[in-house]
Amino acid sequence: MRLEYLPFGKPNFSDEEVDAVSRVMRSGWIGMGPETIAFERELADYLNMQHVVTVNSCTSALFLALQVCGIKEGDEVICPSLTWCSTANAALYLNAKPVFCDIDTETLCINVEDLLLRVTSKTKAIVVVHYGGLAIDVAYLRARLPEHIAIIEDAAHAFGSRYPDGQLVGTSGNLTCFSFYANKNLSTGEGGAIVTSDNAMTEKLQSLRQHALPIDAWKRFTHPKSILMSNQLTELGYKMNYTDLQASIGRVQLARFDSMQQTRQQIAEFYFDGLQNIGISFQRSCTNASHAKHLFVIRLPLAEMRYDRDEMVLALRARNIGASIHYAPLHLMPLYHQGAKPESLPATENLSKTIMTLPISASMNQDDASYVTDTIKELMEKQL
Repeated sequence: MRLEYLPFGKPNFSDEEVDAVSRVMRSGWIGMGPETIAFERELADYLNMQHVVTVNSCTSALFLALQVCGIKEGDEVICPSLTWCSTANAALYLNAKPVFCDIDTETLCINVEDLLLRVTSKTKAIVVVHYGGLAIDVAYLRARLPEHIAIIEDAAHAFGSRYPDGQLVGTSGNLTCFSFYANKNLSTGEGGAIVTSDNAMTEKLQSLRQHALPIDAWKRFTHPKSILMSNQLTELGYKMNYTDLQASIGRVQLARFDSMQQTRQQIAEFYFDGLQNIGISFQRSCTNASHAKHLFVIRLPLAEMRYDRDEMVLALRARNIGASIHYAPLHLMPLYHQGAKPESLPATENLSKTIMTLPISASMNQDDASYVTDTIKELMEKQL
């Protein structure tokens, strides 16, 4: 048995990231400043978009995106149930109501037809999730929706993914929210970003992320006379800004990103090749180059097995493999239905019992992947 635990998603940091952090620490300025500005510009250039606004998490990004779209108390925001709680909580923070839709059984992303059935006069926004790193066709969804309904893209899994037309996720014109959390494909430990091509929204987001002050801390530091107008608050803002420490890591990660993605692609292909023909099925396009491979999700053939998905996860963890589950359905959680009977979402409910996530990261090698596939095959053979 493997002696060292194989984490579900281990960040890949080199000496370059360490040196970058040291450089910023020695500079005497570690808050949001020139490094953050440079990182935002480099992200925008990578995506070929006008603006990127960094924030302290993807949760904050989703919240601010909904806010600048005018979401308020009583509005409805449709999102999938198979997602992390942040997707729905962003609406709750604004006293709006999250309305859950079902998923497509092959992509594990939203079922567009089911979503459209849930649109009402109160629907003001849709939050789509590019689950696992598989980008959905947001252009198709946009064509089916009334124009006044905003589309927000939860791309926490999807930096580097491409839409069906081949364009990078983040280039659709919708407000697109990325995560730079510890296990993400591009990691700065924590943090997030909002991508937009709208100048007015950009200025609003930049203000809201730092108390809605008209001038941020770096501008006040570099232009001392700005103190005369730095305390003129006209609306409620938030403490959600990024830092130069994080940005210094992000700039190196971005320069290394394509190479790290190649490693993820190789691990995904190894899994796919190694786990075929034993009853396991996969998320559609899980090895396609346009899939970011943030998650590698498999579906177990429970009807042919003697024990359930949770037991399989625990058996893998007992063998030092950090298998995980993404996710428990949100619509069944008490927070979201407030004691009422939750609406049935059959695909979500059925699939969520069968799916599990295998470790995948740019820190893995073929030996790691081989141990995972060999262990799964052994477990499957013992109990089928």
